[in-house]
Amino acid sequence: MTTAKKAAPVVKKAAPVVKKAAPVVKKAAPVVKKAAPVVKKAAGPFAGEPKFLEAQRKLLLEERAVYQRQAEDLKAEADSLALEREPGDVQFDEESGEGGTIAVDRERDLTLSAQALATVEEIDFALEAIDDKSYGACAVCGKPIPKERLRAVPYARLDVACKSGGLHRR
Repeated sequence: MTTAKKAAPVVKKAAPVVKKAAPVVKKAAPVVKKAAPVVKKAAGPFAGEPKFLEAQRKLLLEERAVYQRQAEDLKAEADSLALEREPGDVQFDEESGEGGTIAVDRERDLTLSAQALATVEEIDFALEAIDDKSYGACAVCGKPIPKERLRAVPYARLDVACKSGGLHRR
């Protein structure tokens, strides 16, 4: 006769109950919005010359359209280069010298596009300055920017002395 051993009864113990502390909720300090200080720009040196300002506005709008179109064209060209050629393709022709990869051409177009968009931002700033009659004052020293400079670079923010960083002074 074989004797079977009885298995010990399995007793399951309940998991210990751990009480978690209630999370501490800190109330945020009330947000007090302070009104932004009203900075009134000083009238620019050409505030009393509406004909000059209107001529500059026209010139700025024309240049803005040119730079905006350039930025869009260059971006489109960069995008088409990415779709047109396989990565790593090399172009050997008279224009590219030793050969430029698609990445180099695309990067050049994107950089030129970004520069054109930066100029558009400068033009927008100049248009705002015309609107608030502060156009033509140097952003650093406040002196008038000569009309000749503004006709050549209508979105100039600095006079020649500040633009050159004082290099001409000795």
